[in-house]
Amino acid sequence: MIDSAARLFDPLSLLLVGGGTLAATLVSSTFADVRRAAAALRPLLHARPERDAEAADHAVRQIGQILDIRAIACADRVRTPVEFVREAARRLADAEDSDAFREWAKADMEARRVRHEGAVAVWRTAGEAAPAMGMIGTVIGLVSMFARMSEPSTMGAAMAVAMLTTLYGLVIAACLAGPVATRLERLSHLERRWQERALDRLEALARAEEEARQSWTPPRARAVR
Repeated sequence: MIDSAARLFDPLSLLLVGGGTLAATLVSSTFADVRRAAAALRPLLHARPERDAEAADHAVRQIGQILDIRAIACADRVRTPVEFVREAARRLADAEDSDAFREWAKADMEARRVRHEGAVAVWRTAGEAAPAMGMIGTVIGLVSMFARMSEPSTMGAAMAVAMLTTLYGLVIAACLAGPVATRLERLSHLERRWQERALDRLEALARAEEEARQSWTPPRARAVR
């Protein structure tokens, strides 16, 4: 069993496919996207969109309760472990009006979408490049093998490179880069969905307060009428 597994490991083939895939990915992506793609590996394992959505809903309800007693400038007093909601509450408290908050929310969500898609694209690129690098290794191995036709004893190593590079390319694409890209894409969709819902509810609270403030008439003005 160990001998069989050892035969599947070839440093040269792995270096050719892994290095080629990495080089192709780096050339095709920006440094910022590559950095985000690497950083996304942590939330890939620990992200819990459902839990974050529940915490965000609870925080928005708390903000609504605060606004029932105090002005919207106090919205940032909410206590929540969700960093996104804390930032949104701070922006809501500092915004001039609901339109200003809406503009910030729109810009922030668009920036998040671009960042998420950039990180996913890095892994997608790696998944597409790996099989191609495997085929390049296969061609190199076959060329080397045909060049040694007069020496049959040396053809085995060249044939191993030809086969293993294809194997490594498929494994990287199908078992690593592809699944990572798919999961990150799904997590991004789930995350942005509850974030957009939270922002819509916060904007609605801001508009409700504005309407209430505009419809309120000072007691002295009512007496004059």
